[in-house]
Amino acid sequence: MSDREPPTVTGFPSLIELLDLLVDPHTGEHLSAADATTVTVVKLDGSWRPEIAETRLAAPRSGVLIGIDQDGEVPEGLGGIFDVLMTSHPCPNREWVSVVPEALPLEAERLHRRALANPLAASVFARVLRLSERLPFTDGLVLESVGYSALLTGAEFRRWREANPPRTRAPNVDTLVTLSRRKHSLRITLNRPHLHNALNDAMGHQLAEALRNAAADPAIERITLDGKGPSFCSGGDLAEFGSATDRPSEQGIRLAQSVAGMVQDCGDALSAHIHGACFGAGIEIPAAARSVVAAPDARFYLPEVHMGLIPGAGGTVTIRRRIGRHRTAWLGLSGRPLTAMEALAWGLIDGIEAHA
Repeated sequence: MSDREPPTVTGFPSLIELLDLLVDPHTGEHLSAADATTVTVVKLDGSWRPEIAETRLAAPRSGVLIGIDQDGEVPEGLGGIFDVLMTSHPCPNREWVSVVPEALPLEAERLHRRALANPLAASVFARVLRLSERLPFTDGLVLESVGYSALLTGAEFRRWREANPPRTRAPNVDTLVTLSRRKHSLRITLNRPHLHNALNDAMGHQLAEALRNAAADPAIERITLDGKGPSFCSGGDLAEFGSATDRPSEQGIRLAQSVAGMVQDCGDALSAHIHGACFGAGIEIPAAARSVVAAPDARFYLPEVHMGLIPGAGGTVTIRRRIGRHRTAWLGLSGRPLTAMEALAWGLIDGIEAHA
């Protein structure tokens, strides 16, 4: 399968063909940890045998395995094998992404091509999702942070950074996170509206401090997290990506001030009210809340793999817990945004209401 010219759907191997290939000792390293750049699309049909597939594909692997079903009933029992599952049939199972039949061939090729554009980031993303599925919340954040930090030093991110040099930002306002308290209720508002509340280090520190203090105050019974301006949060501030020179210290700070972890620590008291652009950290962080309500104009997008990275604000844990690892993988690999209605159907958000 050529990396330069992805095949049509009919050109992708069937699951049986792939399993037969893996029997050959000369190709046995395919989809294994020895080949960290592998991205494979497999065409599913009625001849697949899950017990054989599970046996041959159960070994640790670092490649991305994408399954597509176009011909018949949606196969069951493949969730543990594949990283992304796409079907042309309506499917309520959250392991599958439903695509209209006429669009499935192009979507399969597009997903394949985008994953191959940054194969190491795509592979790390898929593997972190697989592993964190078995880990407690905090351990999952640690695993994500390790993967994210490693990719910051890699060629894929360096290529993106060279093509997208950081722009000079205007000086920060003093208060990047505002607090409004009324009796037992606290509102925490992101306050960088001119930049769609892009999350820089200074805002992250202020938000972490606000959440930490709120969680420790027994008098606070209700916490609302929202954003000022046209968007809740457009993600991490791209001007700061890759700017740290001490990676180990940066990773330690990221873990010590994990905003997603602090949102979860607030428990049932915290609800997130989001709108407009909710990209990267703009959905990874609120997804940790027990309740997430979005405005009708909200849209959700994970850009990190396109940048040679993986989500670094908790998304491999928080989003995965809401929509499952297969749909999380699709969201990160595809580059497709979700609308508020789609996010509600998937369970990424809990409700839709007009933005105040």
